[in-house]
Amino acid sequence: MLTIRRVLTVDKPISQVFAFLSDFTTTEEWDPGTVSTRLASGDGGVGTAYENVSSFLGRKTALTYVVQAHVAPTRFALRGENKTLVAHDTLELRDLGGRTEVTYTAQFDFKGKSRFAEPLLRLPLKKLGDDGRRGMLEALRKL
Repeated sequence: MLTIRRVLTVDKPISQVFAFLSDFTTTEEWDPGTVSTRLASGDGGVGTAYENVSSFLGRKTALTYVVQAHVAPTRFALRGENKTLVAHDTLELRDLGGRTEVTYTAQFDFKGKSRFAEPLLRLPLKKLGDDGRRGMLEALRKL
């Protein structure tokens, strides 16, 4: 399993940051790998499903993400899956007195033959994490 974790701090209140990030369709605004994300079912809480299409290393892939935890305003977690990958995305927020610290953790568990490519994916996933942090910070600053 590969894990990327990025931390950022933004001058926005935790409630505003949580509202933005817990609407997973906003990945189109901050995640450089996301091509599209649409709400498939639910109200945003636990059990809500999102259909996500991402581009990575020139290939598009679709994942269905399901919300696993929705604890406003401090924790939001999803599990995404397709036939070659299980992804766990967790956002943990901490109130810093009007500022908000966001810890974003993404874990990638490759299935089948794709798991043999895992060592080759470390650097591209590191870059994806760095670009995602930068995109998230820019999007949150615009709130």
